[in-house]
Amino acid sequence: MRAWRAFDSLQSMDAAKAWLFTILRRENARLYEKYRPELDDIDDFDEALPDSRHNEPDKQMEVYLLHKAMATLEPEYCEPLVLQVIGGFSAQAITSGGVLAASAFAHIAERFLAAVHANRGVDAVYFSLHGAMSVEGEGDPEGYLLERTRSILGEDVPIVISLDLHGVFTDRMATHADAVVTYHTYPHIDFRSTGARAARALLRIVKGGARPVMAKVAIPALVRGDELITQTGMLGGFIRRAQALEAEPAGMSAGMFIGNPFTDVEALQSYSLVVLDEAHDPGAAQRAGAEAVALAQGLWSVRALLQQPLTPLAEAARRTSDHFDSGRGGTVILTDAADATSSGASGDSNAIIAALSAAGYRGTVLAPIVDPRAVEQAFAAGVGAEIDTTLGGQVDPGRCTPLPLRARVHLLSGGDFRSETARQWWHAGRTAVLVAGGITAVVTSRPVSLYDRSLFLAHGQNPADFDAVVVKSPHCEPRFYSDWGALLLNVDAPGSTSANLPYLGHTRCPRPIYPLDAAVPFEPKVTLFRRQRVAS
Repeated sequence: MRAWRAFDSLQSMDAAKAWLFTILRRENARLYEKYRPELDDIDDFDEALPDSRHNEPDKQMEVYLLHKAMATLEPEYCEPLVLQVIGGFSAQAITSGGVLAASAFAHIAERFLAAVHANRGVDAVYFSLHGAMSVEGEGDPEGYLLERTRSILGEDVPIVISLDLHGVFTDRMATHADAVVTYHTYPHIDFRSTGARAARALLRIVKGGARPVMAKVAIPALVRGDELITQTGMLGGFIRRAQALEAEPAGMSAGMFIGNPFTDVEALQSYSLVVLDEAHDPGAAQRAGAEAVALAQGLWSVRALLQQPLTPLAEAARRTSDHFDSGRGGTVILTDAADATSSGASGDSNAIIAALSAAGYRGTVLAPIVDPRAVEQAFAAGVGAEIDTTLGGQVDPGRCTPLPLRARVHLLSGGDFRSETARQWWHAGRTAVLVAGGITAVVTSRPVSLYDRSLFLAHGQNPADFDAVVVKSPHCEPRFYSDWGALLLNVDAPGSTSANLPYLGHTRCPRPIYPLDAAVPFEPKVTLFRRQRVAS
Protein backbone atom coordinates (compact mmCIF):
# COMPACT_ATOMS: atom_id res chain seq x y z
CA MET A 1 0.00 0.00 0.00
CA ARG A 2 2.77 2.41 0.82
CA ALA A 3 4.40 1.72 -2.54
CA TRP A 4 1.11 2.26 -4.38
CA ARG A 5 0.47 5.56 -2.56
CA ALA A 6 4.00 6.73 -3.32
CA PHE A 7 4.01 5.50 -6.93
CA ASP A 8 4.13 9.06 -8.32
CA SER A 9 7.53 9.54 -6.66
CA LEU A 10 9.10 6.79 -8.79
CA GLN A 11 10.91 8.73 -11.51
CA SER A 12 12.27 5.80 -13.50
CA MET A 13 11.12 2.20 -13.82
CA ASP A 14 14.80 1.25 -14.06
CA ALA A 15 15.07 2.15 -10.37
CA ALA A 16 11.93 0.26 -9.31
CA LYS A 17 13.76 -2.58 -7.53
CA ALA A 18 15.90 -0.30 -5.39
CA TRP A 19 12.87 1.94 -4.75
CA LEU A 20 10.78 -1.01 -3.50
CA PHE A 21 13.61 -2.26 -1.27
CA THR A 22 13.88 1.22 0.26
CA ILE A 23 10.16 1.24 1.07
CA LEU A 24 10.41 -2.28 2.52
CA ARG A 25 13.35 -1.35 4.75
CA ARG A 26 11.60 1.80 6.00
CA GLU A 27 8.38 -0.08 6.70
CA ASN A 28 10.29 -2.71 8.66
CA ALA A 29 12.11 0.00 10.62
CA ARG A 30 8.78 1.67 11.41
CA LEU A 31 7.37 -1.57 12.79
CA TYR A 32 10.40 -2.29 14.95
CA GLU A 33 11.62 1.13 16.09
CA LYS A 34 9.55 1.26 19.30
CA TYR A 35 10.42 -2.11 20.77
CA ARG A 36 13.31 -4.51 21.05
CA PRO A 37 12.57 -7.79 19.30
CA GLU A 38 13.88 -11.12 20.48
CA LEU A 39 17.08 -12.33 18.84
CA ASP A 40 16.81 -15.08 16.24
CA ASP A 41 19.52 -16.87 14.31
CA ILE A 42 19.31 -15.89 10.67
CA ASP A 43 20.06 -19.47 9.63
CA ASP A 44 16.79 -20.54 11.27
CA PHE A 45 14.81 -17.80 9.56
CA ASP A 46 12.86 -20.04 7.18
CA GLU A 47 9.38 -19.30 8.40
CA ALA A 48 7.67 -16.28 9.87
CA LEU A 49 9.04 -15.10 13.19
CA PRO A 50 6.51 -15.37 16.04
CA ASP A 51 5.21 -11.99 17.15
CA SER A 52 2.81 -11.89 20.08
CA ARG A 53 2.53 -8.12 19.98
CA HIS A 54 0.17 -8.10 17.00
CA ASN A 55 -2.83 -10.20 17.96
CA GLU A 56 -5.34 -8.64 15.58
CA PRO A 57 -5.91 -10.86 12.51
CA ASP A 58 -5.07 -8.08 10.07
CA LYS A 59 -1.86 -7.26 11.91
CA GLN A 60 -0.89 -10.91 12.16
CA MET A 61 -1.35 -11.36 8.43
CA GLU A 62 0.58 -8.17 7.68
CA VAL A 63 3.52 -9.25 9.83
CA TYR A 64 3.40 -12.79 8.45
CA LEU A 65 3.54 -11.57 4.86
CA LEU A 66 6.29 -9.10 5.67
CA HIS A 67 8.45 -11.78 7.30
CA LYS A 68 7.82 -14.21 4.44
CA ALA A 69 8.89 -11.52 1.99
CA MET A 70 12.02 -10.79 4.02
CA ALA A 71 12.90 -14.48 4.15
CA THR A 72 12.99 -14.67 0.34
CA LEU A 73 15.54 -11.87 0.00
CA GLU A 74 19.19 -12.44 -0.73
CA PRO A 75 21.36 -12.28 2.41
CA GLU A 76 22.67 -8.85 1.34
CA TYR A 77 19.16 -7.46 1.86
CA CYS A 78 17.82 -9.84 4.49
CA GLU A 79 20.55 -9.62 7.11
CA PRO A 80 20.29 -5.85 7.77
CA LEU A 81 16.54 -6.29 8.34
CA VAL A 82 16.80 -9.18 10.79
CA LEU A 83 19.97 -8.46 12.75
CA GLN A 84 19.42 -6.19 15.73
CA VAL A 85 21.69 -3.66 17.40
CA ILE A 86 21.30 -4.33 21.12
CA GLY A 87 23.69 -1.85 22.69
CA GLY A 88 26.26 0.81 22.03
CA PHE A 89 27.95 4.06 22.94
CA SER A 90 28.73 7.17 20.93
CA ALA A 91 30.89 10.22 21.57
CA GLN A 92 32.08 12.80 19.08
CA ALA A 93 33.23 16.40 18.80
CA ILE A 94 32.09 19.05 16.33
CA THR A 95 35.63 19.18 15.00
CA SER A 96 39.15 18.15 15.95
CA GLY A 97 40.42 19.95 19.00
CA GLY A 98 44.08 19.16 19.51
CA VAL A 99 45.14 17.12 22.53
CA LEU A 100 42.26 15.82 24.66
CA ALA A 101 42.64 16.42 28.38
CA ALA A 102 43.32 13.27 30.40
CA SER A 103 40.28 13.96 32.59
CA ALA A 104 38.01 14.27 29.54
CA PHE A 105 39.27 11.00 28.08
CA ALA A 106 38.89 9.27 31.45
CA HIS A 107 35.23 10.37 31.49
CA ILE A 108 34.61 9.14 27.93
CA ALA A 109 36.48 5.86 28.53
CA GLU A 110 34.51 5.17 31.71
CA ARG A 111 31.19 5.55 29.90
CA PHE A 112 32.45 3.65 26.86
CA LEU A 113 33.59 0.67 28.92
CA ALA A 114 30.44 0.75 31.04
CA ALA A 115 28.43 0.29 27.83
CA VAL A 116 30.67 -2.64 26.87
CA HIS A 117 30.24 -4.20 30.30
CA ALA A 118 26.46 -3.80 30.17
CA ASN A 119 26.35 -5.76 26.89
CA ARG A 120 28.71 -8.63 27.66
CA GLY A 121 26.36 -11.18 26.09
CA VAL A 122 26.62 -9.86 22.54
CA ASP A 123 27.54 -12.09 19.62
CA ALA A 124 29.85 -9.54 18.02
CA VAL A 125 31.07 -5.95 18.28
CA TYR A 126 31.64 -3.18 15.73
CA PHE A 127 33.48 0.02 16.66
CA SER A 128 33.59 3.03 14.36
CA LEU A 129 36.75 4.87 15.40
CA HIS A 130 38.92 7.58 13.89
CA GLY A 131 42.31 6.28 14.92
CA ALA A 132 44.27 9.51 15.46
CA MET A 133 42.91 10.75 18.77
CA SER A 134 45.52 12.48 20.90
CA VAL A 135 45.23 12.28 24.69
CA GLU A 136 47.41 13.58 27.49
CA GLY A 137 49.50 10.68 28.76
CA GLU A 138 48.11 8.07 26.32
CA GLY A 139 49.63 7.70 22.87
CA ASP A 140 47.07 5.15 21.64
CA PRO A 141 43.66 5.89 23.18
CA GLU A 142 41.69 3.82 20.68
CA GLY A 143 44.03 0.89 21.25
CA TYR A 144 43.54 1.31 24.98
CA LEU A 145 39.74 1.12 24.58
CA LEU A 146 40.06 -2.00 22.43
CA GLU A 147 42.38 -3.66 24.93
CA ARG A 148 39.99 -2.94 27.79
CA THR A 149 37.03 -4.09 25.70
CA ARG A 150 38.77 -7.38 24.95
CA SER A 151 39.45 -7.92 28.67
CA ILE A 152 35.73 -7.46 29.38
CA LEU A 153 34.30 -9.52 26.51
CA GLY A 154 36.93 -12.24 26.40
CA GLU A 155 38.79 -13.77 23.50
CA ASP A 156 35.85 -15.33 21.67
CA VAL A 157 33.67 -12.31 20.81
CA PRO A 158 34.56 -11.04 17.31
CA ILE A 159 35.46 -7.35 17.15
CA VAL A 160 35.70 -5.46 13.86
CA ILE A 161 36.70 -1.81 13.78
CA SER A 162 36.72 0.84 11.07
CA LEU A 163 39.28 3.62 11.00
CA ASP A 164 39.91 6.82 9.09
CA LEU A 165 42.76 6.38 6.62
CA HIS A 166 44.40 9.24 8.56
CA GLY A 167 44.39 7.01 11.63
CA VAL A 168 47.57 5.91 13.38
CA PHE A 169 47.22 2.13 13.00
CA THR A 170 48.89 0.65 16.09
CA ASP A 171 49.83 -2.93 16.89
CA ARG A 172 47.60 -2.74 19.97
CA MET A 173 44.57 -2.05 17.75
CA ALA A 174 45.45 -4.95 15.47
CA THR A 175 46.09 -7.29 18.39
CA HIS A 176 42.66 -6.87 19.92
CA ALA A 177 40.54 -6.61 16.74
CA ASP A 178 39.61 -9.52 14.51
CA ALA A 179 39.61 -7.31 11.42
CA VAL A 180 40.22 -3.67 10.58
CA VAL A 181 38.50 -1.73 7.80
CA THR A 182 39.62 1.71 6.63
CA TYR A 183 38.19 4.48 4.48
CA HIS A 184 38.87 4.31 0.76
CA THR A 185 38.27 7.96 -0.07
CA TYR A 186 39.83 11.32 0.65
CA PRO A 187 38.16 13.75 0.94
CA HIS A 188 36.03 11.29 2.88
CA ILE A 189 32.72 10.46 1.23
CA ASP A 190 32.51 6.74 2.08
CA PHE A 191 31.35 6.87 5.71
CA ARG A 192 28.32 4.65 5.13
CA SER A 193 29.98 2.23 2.75
CA THR A 194 32.88 1.80 5.19
CA GLY A 195 30.39 0.84 7.89
CA ALA A 196 28.75 -1.61 5.49
CA ARG A 197 32.14 -3.16 4.63
CA ALA A 198 32.91 -3.56 8.32
CA ALA A 199 29.50 -5.14 8.90
CA ARG A 200 30.06 -7.62 6.08
CA ALA A 201 33.44 -8.58 7.53
CA LEU A 202 31.86 -9.08 10.95
CA LEU A 203 29.03 -11.20 9.54
CA ARG A 204 31.54 -13.38 7.69
CA ILE A 205 33.20 -14.14 11.01
CA VAL A 206 29.97 -14.67 12.98
CA LYS A 207 27.90 -16.48 10.36
CA GLY A 208 30.41 -17.75 7.83
CA GLY A 209 33.21 -18.99 10.02
CA ALA A 210 35.78 -16.66 8.49
CA ARG A 211 39.24 -16.62 10.12
CA PRO A 212 40.82 -13.28 9.26
CA VAL A 213 44.57 -12.84 9.09
CA MET A 214 45.80 -9.25 8.96
CA ALA A 215 49.09 -8.30 7.31
CA LYS A 216 50.49 -4.89 8.22
CA VAL A 217 53.59 -3.14 6.86
CA ALA A 218 54.94 0.08 8.39
CA ILE A 219 56.24 2.72 5.95
CA PRO A 220 58.59 5.36 7.41
CA ALA A 221 56.96 8.30 5.65
CA LEU A 222 54.67 11.20 6.47
CA VAL A 223 52.69 12.46 3.49
CA ARG A 224 50.48 15.40 2.53
CA GLY A 225 49.27 17.09 -0.63
CA ASP A 226 46.98 16.83 -3.61
CA GLU A 227 48.29 13.41 -4.66
CA LEU A 228 46.43 12.02 -1.64
CA ILE A 229 43.08 12.92 -3.20
CA THR A 230 41.89 9.42 -4.01
CA GLN A 231 39.80 10.32 -7.04
CA THR A 232 42.63 12.05 -8.91
CA GLY A 233 45.91 11.49 -7.04
CA MET A 234 48.48 8.74 -6.77
CA LEU A 235 47.05 7.40 -3.52
CA GLY A 236 43.93 6.46 -5.45
CA GLY A 237 45.88 3.89 -7.46
CA PHE A 238 46.92 2.05 -4.30
CA ILE A 239 43.38 2.25 -2.97
CA ARG A 240 41.97 0.73 -6.13
CA ARG A 241 44.41 -2.16 -5.80
CA ALA A 242 43.25 -2.59 -2.20
CA GLN A 243 39.63 -2.57 -3.34
CA ALA A 244 40.39 -5.29 -5.89
CA LEU A 245 41.97 -7.43 -3.14
CA GLU A 246 38.98 -6.88 -0.88
CA ALA A 247 36.63 -7.96 -3.66
CA GLU A 248 38.34 -11.34 -4.06
CA PRO A 249 36.62 -14.41 -2.53
CA ALA A 250 39.12 -14.50 0.35
CA GLY A 251 39.25 -10.73 0.67
CA MET A 252 37.91 -9.14 3.85
CA SER A 253 39.62 -5.74 3.97
CA ALA A 254 42.53 -3.85 2.45
CA GLY A 255 43.68 -0.26 2.44
CA MET A 256 46.31 2.34 3.18
CA PHE A 257 46.86 4.39 6.31
CA ILE A 258 48.58 7.71 5.61
CA GLY A 259 48.46 8.82 9.23
CA ASN A 260 47.78 12.22 10.73
CA PRO A 261 51.13 14.06 10.81
CA PHE A 262 49.85 16.35 13.55
CA THR A 263 49.31 13.53 16.04
CA ASP A 264 52.92 13.18 17.13
CA VAL A 265 52.93 9.74 18.78
CA GLU A 266 55.23 6.73 18.82
CA ALA A 267 53.40 4.85 16.04
CA LEU A 268 52.98 7.81 13.65
CA GLN A 269 53.87 6.76 10.10
CA SER A 270 52.13 5.30 7.05
CA TYR A 271 50.93 1.68 6.83
CA SER A 272 49.54 -0.81 4.34
CA LEU A 273 46.94 -3.36 5.41
CA VAL A 274 45.58 -6.52 3.81
CA VAL A 275 43.06 -8.80 5.55
CA LEU A 276 42.27 -12.20 4.02
CA ASP A 277 40.21 -15.19 5.18
CA GLU A 278 42.28 -18.23 6.09
CA ALA A 279 39.14 -20.37 6.18
CA HIS A 280 38.71 -19.68 2.46
CA ASP A 281 42.38 -19.72 1.50
CA PRO A 282 44.90 -21.74 3.56
CA GLY A 283 47.67 -19.61 2.04
CA ALA A 284 46.03 -16.35 3.07
CA ALA A 285 48.77 -15.28 5.47
CA GLN A 286 51.51 -15.50 2.84
CA ARG A 287 49.36 -13.84 0.19
CA ALA A 288 48.24 -11.03 2.54
CA GLY A 289 51.86 -10.36 3.49
CA ALA A 290 53.01 -10.22 -0.12
CA GLU A 291 50.22 -7.87 -1.12
CA ALA A 292 50.82 -5.61 1.89
CA VAL A 293 54.50 -5.40 0.95
CA ALA A 294 53.62 -4.51 -2.65
CA LEU A 295 51.32 -1.70 -1.51
CA ALA A 296 53.94 -0.41 0.91
CA GLN A 297 56.71 -0.45 -1.68
CA GLY A 298 54.47 1.34 -4.15
CA LEU A 299 53.75 4.18 -1.75
CA TRP A 300 57.40 4.40 -0.70
CA SER A 301 58.51 4.71 -4.33
CA VAL A 302 56.47 7.90 -4.83
CA ARG A 303 56.92 9.42 -1.35
CA ALA A 304 58.64 12.52 -2.72
CA LEU A 305 55.56 13.27 -4.81
CA LEU A 306 53.22 12.86 -1.83
CA GLN A 307 54.12 16.26 -0.41
CA GLN A 308 52.23 19.54 -0.75
CA PRO A 309 53.92 22.31 -2.76
CA LEU A 310 53.43 25.52 -0.77
CA THR A 311 53.57 29.21 -1.63
CA PRO A 312 55.42 31.35 0.90
CA LEU A 313 53.08 33.63 2.85
CA ALA A 314 54.44 36.95 1.56
CA GLU A 315 54.47 35.68 -2.03
CA ALA A 316 50.87 34.46 -1.73
CA ALA A 317 49.80 37.90 -0.51
CA ARG A 318 51.67 39.59 -3.35
CA ARG A 319 50.17 37.29 -6.01
CA THR A 320 46.68 37.84 -4.61
CA SER A 321 47.19 41.59 -4.73
CA ASP A 322 48.60 41.43 -8.27
CA HIS A 323 45.65 39.33 -9.42
CA PHE A 324 43.19 41.89 -8.09
CA ASP A 325 45.10 44.83 -9.55
CA SER A 326 45.23 43.13 -12.96
CA GLY A 327 41.46 43.39 -13.28
CA ARG A 328 41.17 39.76 -14.41
CA GLY A 329 38.40 39.17 -11.90
CA GLY A 330 37.41 35.99 -10.16
CA THR A 331 38.15 34.78 -6.66
CA VAL A 332 41.57 33.85 -5.32
CA ILE A 333 41.37 30.78 -3.07
CA LEU A 334 43.96 30.99 -0.28
CA THR A 335 44.20 27.57 1.37
CA ASP A 336 45.45 27.85 4.95
CA ALA A 337 45.82 24.16 5.82
CA ALA A 338 48.10 25.15 8.71
CA ASP A 339 45.05 26.39 10.64
CA ALA A 340 42.63 23.64 9.58
CA THR A 341 40.24 23.01 12.47
CA SER A 342 39.26 19.62 11.01
CA SER A 343 42.91 18.59 11.40
CA GLY A 344 43.15 19.82 14.99
CA ALA A 345 44.35 23.42 14.62
CA SER A 346 43.09 26.26 16.78
CA GLY A 347 41.37 28.13 13.95
CA ASP A 348 42.51 31.53 15.27
CA SER A 349 45.28 32.33 12.79
CA ASN A 350 45.13 35.78 11.22
CA ALA A 351 48.37 35.27 9.28
CA ILE A 352 46.92 35.56 5.77
CA ILE A 353 44.77 38.58 6.61
CA ALA A 354 47.77 40.32 8.15
CA ALA A 355 49.97 39.46 5.14
CA LEU A 356 47.38 40.84 2.71
CA SER A 357 47.20 44.08 4.67
CA ALA A 358 50.99 44.34 4.71
CA ALA A 359 51.08 43.78 0.92
CA GLY A 360 48.69 46.68 0.31
CA TYR A 361 45.92 44.43 -0.99
CA ARG A 362 42.94 46.56 -2.09
CA GLY A 363 40.35 43.88 -2.78
CA THR A 364 37.86 42.11 -0.51
CA VAL A 365 38.65 38.99 1.49
CA LEU A 366 36.44 36.57 3.41
CA ALA A 367 37.96 34.60 6.28
CA PRO A 368 36.87 32.40 9.21
CA ILE A 369 38.50 32.88 12.59
CA VAL A 370 38.03 31.70 16.17
CA ASP A 371 38.09 34.56 18.68
CA PRO A 372 35.58 34.39 21.55
CA ARG A 373 36.82 37.69 22.98
CA ALA A 374 36.04 39.61 19.77
CA VAL A 375 32.64 37.90 19.60
CA GLU A 376 31.75 39.04 23.11
CA GLN A 377 32.72 42.60 22.21
CA ALA A 378 30.51 42.44 19.14
CA PHE A 379 27.52 41.13 21.10
CA ALA A 380 27.99 43.82 23.72
CA ALA A 381 28.03 46.54 21.06
CA GLY A 382 25.21 45.17 18.84
CA VAL A 383 24.60 45.02 15.10
CA GLY A 384 25.64 48.18 13.27
CA ALA A 385 28.03 49.34 15.96
CA GLU A 386 31.73 49.88 15.40
CA ILE A 387 34.21 48.31 17.78
CA ASP A 388 37.95 48.59 18.34
CA THR A 389 39.13 45.05 18.81
CA THR A 390 41.79 42.55 17.91
CA LEU A 391 41.30 39.51 15.72
CA GLY A 392 42.92 36.11 16.27
CA GLY A 393 46.00 35.09 18.15
CA GLN A 394 44.06 34.33 21.33
CA VAL A 395 44.10 30.51 21.33
CA ASP A 396 47.52 29.89 19.77
CA PRO A 397 49.49 33.10 20.46
CA GLY A 398 52.80 31.36 19.85
CA ARG A 399 52.16 31.31 16.09
CA CYS A 400 50.39 34.63 15.46
CA THR A 401 49.70 37.79 17.42
CA PRO A 402 46.33 39.57 17.77
CA LEU A 403 45.60 41.84 14.81
CA PRO A 404 44.20 45.28 15.87
CA LEU A 405 41.37 46.65 13.75
CA ARG A 406 38.28 48.82 13.84
CA ALA A 407 35.30 46.81 12.60
CA ARG A 408 31.57 47.18 12.07
CA VAL A 409 29.31 44.50 13.54
CA HIS A 410 27.43 43.25 10.49
CA LEU A 411 25.60 40.21 11.91
CA LEU A 412 25.24 38.25 15.15
CA SER A 413 24.06 34.66 15.56
CA GLY A 414 23.90 31.78 17.98
CA GLY A 415 26.24 29.79 15.73
CA ASP A 416 24.06 26.70 15.17
CA PHE A 417 23.76 25.59 11.56
CA ARG A 418 23.67 22.47 9.39
CA SER A 419 26.76 21.37 7.49
CA GLU A 420 26.57 21.58 3.73
CA THR A 421 27.87 18.05 3.25
CA ALA A 422 26.52 15.65 5.88
CA ARG A 423 23.66 17.97 7.00
CA GLN A 424 24.75 17.53 10.60
CA TRP A 425 24.17 20.27 13.15
CA TRP A 426 27.33 22.19 13.92
CA HIS A 427 27.68 24.44 16.94
CA ALA A 428 30.14 27.30 16.59
CA GLY A 429 28.94 29.10 19.69
CA ARG A 430 28.00 32.75 19.51
CA THR A 431 29.22 34.11 16.18
CA ALA A 432 29.75 37.59 14.75
CA VAL A 433 30.35 38.79 11.21
CA LEU A 434 32.77 41.72 11.40
CA VAL A 435 33.59 44.03 8.48
CA ALA A 436 36.76 46.15 8.51
CA GLY A 437 37.41 47.80 5.15
CA GLY A 438 37.78 44.98 2.64
CA ILE A 439 38.01 42.32 5.35
CA THR A 440 34.91 40.29 6.22
CA ALA A 441 35.57 37.91 9.09
CA VAL A 442 33.13 35.26 10.32
CA VAL A 443 34.26 35.09 13.93
CA THR A 444 33.20 32.12 16.06
CA SER A 445 33.47 31.37 19.76
CA ARG A 446 34.67 27.83 19.15
CA PRO A 447 35.99 25.93 16.15
CA VAL A 448 33.92 23.96 13.67
CA SER A 449 35.05 21.99 10.63
CA LEU A 450 35.65 24.13 7.57
CA TYR A 451 35.84 21.54 4.77
CA ASP A 452 32.78 23.02 3.06
CA ARG A 453 31.15 26.47 2.87
CA SER A 454 28.65 25.93 5.68
CA LEU A 455 29.96 28.55 8.12
CA PHE A 456 30.09 31.22 5.44
CA LEU A 457 26.70 30.50 3.87
CA ALA A 458 24.94 30.17 7.22
CA HIS A 459 26.01 33.73 7.99
CA GLY A 460 25.01 35.26 4.68
CA GLN A 461 28.45 35.27 3.05
CA ASN A 462 28.84 33.71 -0.39
CA PRO A 463 32.53 33.05 -1.08
CA ALA A 464 32.03 33.72 -4.79
CA ASP A 465 31.12 37.34 -3.98
CA PHE A 466 34.62 38.11 -2.70
CA ASP A 467 37.92 38.79 -4.45
CA ALA A 468 39.71 36.37 -2.12
CA VAL A 469 38.69 33.68 0.37
CA VAL A 470 40.74 32.08 3.14
CA VAL A 471 39.91 28.36 3.22
CA LYS A 472 41.07 26.61 6.38
CA SER A 473 40.98 23.03 5.15
CA PRO A 474 43.64 21.10 3.22
CA HIS A 475 41.12 19.61 0.80
CA CYS A 476 37.48 20.37 0.11
CA GLU A 477 35.25 18.78 -2.46
CA PRO A 478 36.18 20.51 -5.77
CA ARG A 479 32.73 22.03 -6.24
CA PHE A 480 33.13 24.14 -3.13
CA TYR A 481 36.17 26.14 -4.27
CA SER A 482 38.69 24.70 -6.71
CA ASP A 483 36.23 24.15 -9.57
CA TRP A 484 35.54 27.87 -9.85
CA GLY A 485 38.44 29.71 -8.16
CA ALA A 486 40.41 31.97 -10.50
CA LEU A 487 43.72 31.39 -8.68
CA LEU A 488 44.43 28.59 -6.20
CA LEU A 489 47.25 29.09 -3.68
CA ASN A 490 48.31 26.66 -0.97
CA VAL A 491 49.89 29.01 1.53
CA ASP A 492 52.85 28.23 3.76
CA ALA A 493 51.39 29.98 6.79
CA PRO A 494 52.27 29.30 10.43
CA GLY A 495 50.03 26.83 12.23
CA SER A 496 49.87 23.55 14.09
CA THR A 497 48.60 21.58 11.07
CA SER A 498 51.00 22.89 8.44
CA ALA A 499 51.72 20.75 5.38
CA ASN A 500 55.32 21.96 5.77
CA LEU A 501 56.03 18.87 7.86
CA PRO A 502 59.61 19.64 8.99
CA TYR A 503 58.29 22.91 10.46
CA LEU A 504 56.09 21.05 12.96
CA GLY A 505 58.94 19.81 15.15
CA HIS A 506 58.07 16.16 15.79
CA THR A 507 59.63 14.62 18.90
CA ARG A 508 57.82 11.28 19.37
CA CYS A 509 57.29 9.63 15.98
CA PRO A 510 59.73 6.94 14.75
CA ARG A 511 62.99 8.29 13.36
CA PRO A 512 64.43 8.40 10.81
CA ILE A 513 61.31 9.18 8.80
CA TYR A 514 60.69 10.92 5.47
CA PRO A 515 60.63 13.93 4.95
CA LEU A 516 61.91 14.89 8.40
CA ASP A 517 65.23 13.11 7.90
CA ALA A 518 67.68 12.48 5.09
CA ALA A 519 68.62 9.05 3.71
CA VAL A 520 65.78 7.13 5.34
CA PRO A 521 66.14 3.35 4.84
CA PHE A 522 63.14 1.13 4.12
CA GLU A 523 63.08 -2.65 4.30
CA PRO A 524 59.46 -3.86 4.28
CA LYS A 525 58.62 -6.03 7.28
CA VAL A 526 55.31 -7.86 7.52
CA THR A 527 53.57 -8.19 10.88
CA LEU A 528 50.72 -10.72 10.97
CA PHE A 529 47.78 -10.60 13.36
CA ARG A 530 45.19 -13.30 13.86
CA ARG A 531 42.83 -14.08 16.72
CA GLN A 532 43.19 -17.45 18.46
CA ARG A 533 39.79 -18.33 19.92
CA VAL A 534 39.30 -20.44 23.00
CA ALA A 535 35.86 -21.69 21.97
CA SER A 536 35.44 -24.04 19.07
